[in-house]
Amino acid sequence: MMRLKVLFAAASLSALAACATTTPPPGQPALRGGYDLAAAITGGRSAYGQFLAGQAALQDGRSRDAAGYFSVAEELDEDPGVIAERTFTSALLAGEVRRAAAIAPQAETTAEAVKRLGALTRAVDLMSAGKGREAQAILRGPEIGFPHRSVAVLLAPWAAAQAGDAEGAIVRPELQGDRLVQFFGQLGQARLYERAKRYDEAETDYKALIGNQATADLFVLDYGAYLERRKRGPEAVALYDVALTRHPGGPALVEARARAAKRGAPPPMPTARQAASQAVVACAAAFVSERQAQFGLAYLRLALALDPQRADAWLLVGDLLGAGGDVDGAREALNRIPASAPEYSTAQAKLAWTYQAAGDGPGALKLAEQAVKAAPNEREAQIVLADILRANDRFAESAKVLDGVIGAEAAKPDWRLLYMRGIALDRAGRWDDAQTDLQAALKLNPDEPELLNFLGYSWIDRGERLDEAMAMVQKAVDARPQSGAMTDSLGWAQYRRGDYKAAVATLERAVELEPGDPDINGHLGDAYWRMGRRTEAQFQWRRVLSLEPDARQKAEAEAKLKDGLGQLGPAMAPSIARN
Repeated sequence: MMRLKVLFAAASLSALAACATTTPPPGQPALRGGYDLAAAITGGRSAYGQFLAGQAALQDGRSRDAAGYFSVAEELDEDPGVIAERTFTSALLAGEVRRAAAIAPQAETTAEAVKRLGALTRAVDLMSAGKGREAQAILRGPEIGFPHRSVAVLLAPWAAAQAGDAEGAIVRPELQGDRLVQFFGQLGQARLYERAKRYDEAETDYKALIGNQATADLFVLDYGAYLERRKRGPEAVALYDVALTRHPGGPALVEARARAAKRGAPPPMPTARQAASQAVVACAAAFVSERQAQFGLAYLRLALALDPQRADAWLLVGDLLGAGGDVDGAREALNRIPASAPEYSTAQAKLAWTYQAAGDGPGALKLAEQAVKAAPNEREAQIVLADILRANDRFAESAKVLDGVIGAEAAKPDWRLLYMRGIALDRAGRWDDAQTDLQAALKLNPDEPELLNFLGYSWIDRGERLDEAMAMVQKAVDARPQSGAMTDSLGWAQYRRGDYKAAVATLERAVELEPGDPDINGHLGDAYWRMGRRTEAQFQWRRVLSLEPDARQKAEAEAKLKDGLGQLGPAMAPSIARN
């Protein structure tokens, strides 16, 4: 799995990854995984050996272990500057923000990128301790430069609020050409006006954000909470209803609407630290969307230092750590979300997939079922349960769960859910019902390559509607010419039509694109056999057996190796269409 690469200090910091969950004892870092050899070669106590061990720990995605190694290396080394940079960044990525702030290097030889991130970390740590005046001096000074100016500008008003600088707090942040600062700066100003009881000015800002099509969905909950605090519940309900038409079943919206309709206690005004945390999460999300996951993770750690209860930040941390291969860290982050949070069922669903990916199907199903139990009407939780049931070969149950979701949306069906249920019904042996769903999905989205390929291949594999099916898979291949599976479908259609020469050429291309797929290799073997190339056919079938085939693929390959395909009739083909 791809590691999270870190660019904080250019070439001097290559390959910082996600966090670990255990820290080695000070001065006695435990030998683990990829860095046993480095420690063994150096005796485990030289500065260079500790440095190598720390580097390997970072490569393995274990920032806390790395921080322990680098700390020891720094103690042993006469010139600890480079190691200090690594110790700081690994501590930050591990979520040890206070420690990172204390050790942030500021020497003349320190890489400029590390200095800037260190200054931001110190400012956030000061804000988390309520020391707004000291934080304000850093945020408005020259220490924090690109790429951290946006977050510094957004944090400055909240530092001013902590410092008691009422006038400085309500000055709207600006950074030329920066839309993130434009929108979240306006949100901050709206909240600070509300705190100052300047309600007309606050509402002007809130309405501007809601009236902008690009930002309406981002800030609907913020404006709705404002309306609830102003005892304008019916207006809040109407606002939430409009948003729910765009995002049906959104857990936070559903919860907010129910609360406003019952005139329950409105959400309190966020504290300065909570509001500042939201601004940092916004910047983190922007980095993640730009595929700069390393900055995203660092910012999320800073956001959580300001507001440790921020559920959306923990969700994102879980996503990043999971993508970086740190399953334990991802689970730890997701488990930080309490059952009372709207994000709880989403977190449980994500947890379920970590267990499924690790081969623990029963554990995954248990968590997915808990997610549905916690939020029985939440669409996402039900879809995840259906998908995990399908992943565990419980196809009929998967289809049954989707029956409820699709039935609730009958007036506006989602082609993706029809596609999901069609796959489950097919695997459950209910092809007629599956075909109905797949055709309905295709009618809603006639150009979707995956859907065209699945339905087309299903017909080809059954020897049905070959001309129509071949046109469908050709359309899929035209859309995604680098897809081995889709190219295989086209080759299989040519084979079924008896055009073995064309099938060989197409299937050879498919194998080049996906050399490790047992079905594709088996299909090429069948085509070789029909062309009289028996030795090559047998080679392909033996290759199938080397590719970890499932029981069906293994049985088919062994039968072909024993008896060939015979002189007449179609080749043995999979009896179940591929997902």
